[in-house]
Amino acid sequence: MKKNLLSILILGLTVVNILISAVTLFSVMTTNLKTGKIVADVANAISINTGTGSAEGDVTQAEVPIEDIETYSIPEKMTIALKPSSDDANYCMVSVFFSINTKHKDYKKYGATVADKEKIFRSIVNDVISEYTIDEARVNQTEMKKRILKKVQEAYSGSDFIFDVSFSDIVFQ
Repeated sequence: MKKNLLSILILGLTVVNILISAVTLFSVMTTNLKTGKIVADVANAISINTGTGSAEGDVTQAEVPIEDIETYSIPEKMTIALKPSSDDANYCMVSVFFSINTKHKDYKKYGATVADKEKIFRSIVNDVISEYTIDEARVNQTEMKKRILKKVQEAYSGSDFIFDVSFSDIVFQ
């Protein structure tokens, strides 16, 4: 009788163990599926913002051979006051540089004067970045670059010989 009671007890504990494992599996799987969906959404958002599909007329760095790219960097880091958010005043410290296509038809016309236009570039960068709060600026760096590039190109009568804007050493406080 003791052997039979012991076998029933082991069988009962095994069934309870299987039930607890099943509940754990289903609860972890639903959480895992939700996490996977969030990761996929973020990956899609990054893919869209990086501009993998370029619009007609846009030049990307991949289309310009490295030997035809010249960069112009604003010499000093810029400290820009961000739009006030709910808490204290925030600032962005950033180094900005522009990629220039040396084989572009407008390079001969405008290329030599790029360094002379530094104050205009500084003003454009300051105007665009200062429109964002600290949280928006952290999330929308690609959008800021696109807006800066568009305004710089407009300053050069719509020429796209400057085809990229990049940030380095960007810090938010």
